[in-house]
Amino acid sequence: MLKPKDLFERRQRRTRTKVRLKGGLRPRLSVFRSSQHIYAQIIDDAKGVTLAAASSIDKSLKEGLKTGADIDAAKAVGKLIAERALAAGVSTVVFDRGGYLFHGRVKALADAAREGGLAF
Repeated sequence: MLKPKDLFERRQRRTRTKVRLKGGLRPRLSVFRSSQHIYAQIIDDAKGVTLAAASSIDKSLKEGLKTGADIDAAKAVGKLIAERALAAGVSTVVFDRGGYLFHGRVKALADAAREGGLAF
């Protein structure tokens, strides 16, 4: 019987494979969700560099948030990553949810990034 971590890694590999096949040359918006914070990065896999990053521990966001582990924090991080991506010249990305289900904080981050101007 597989352990929960093994199942998570399996979902993560499956998602990343689909993202790389369908994404083409677009950068990838990768999300990491911990129990206390949420992080987002825009990664150019062809060059192997991070183009933009945002998280709930950024000084600009941390002061205005009650906690880094709720939907409000995810929305703030989504808006910030969209702002930083547009400043870096990135307007279209591929959304990489990792092994997380697309609901709750992950969905809130994605919706806020779309509202901020990113297309995916």
